[in-house]
Amino acid sequence: MLRRISLVLIAVLWVSAAAAEGFTLKDTRGKVHRLEDYKGKWVLVNFWATWCPPCLEEIPDLIKLSETRKDLVVIGIAMDYQDPAYVKEFANNLFVTYPIVLGDSKIAAQIGKIPGLPTTYLYNPDGKIAAQNVGPLTREAVERYIASKTAAVKSSVPR
Repeated sequence: MLRRISLVLIAVLWVSAAAAEGFTLKDTRGKVHRLEDYKGKWVLVNFWATWCPPCLEEIPDLIKLSETRKDLVVIGIAMDYQDPAYVKEFANNLFVTYPIVLGDSKIAAQIGKIPGLPTTYLYNPDGKIAAQNVGPLTREAVERYIASKTAAVKSSVPR
């Protein structure tokens, strides 16, 4: 099953033609996150909801990515919720260590279309959209994608 999901991710992950100019997001702790503040790092922005089983399935892998990769920033954007306090408690109960933003249509518009949940956008270290994924993803698939892009950049640099 994990291999199937990874293969689906690779098939669905694609370079987006519409690169966002950037974003400014305020998380549930009051910290402001700007894309330009993360130059030199990969930035993974994940749209999710508390009621969404595939979203909940990928949260442990997003936590692992956030905690183990110093070259990657993970930001979760909770969508389609009734009570902000519930979202905060929900994330705390799942031991989410990355920032959570309470999302709405204005916040989503800063990043891109959300055809379904979960939807994830991945920005490269230059701050450009590198990929988008609709559906759950795995830590391994994200790491493979970043490694393939990093290897491609290294091999194109003259020696």
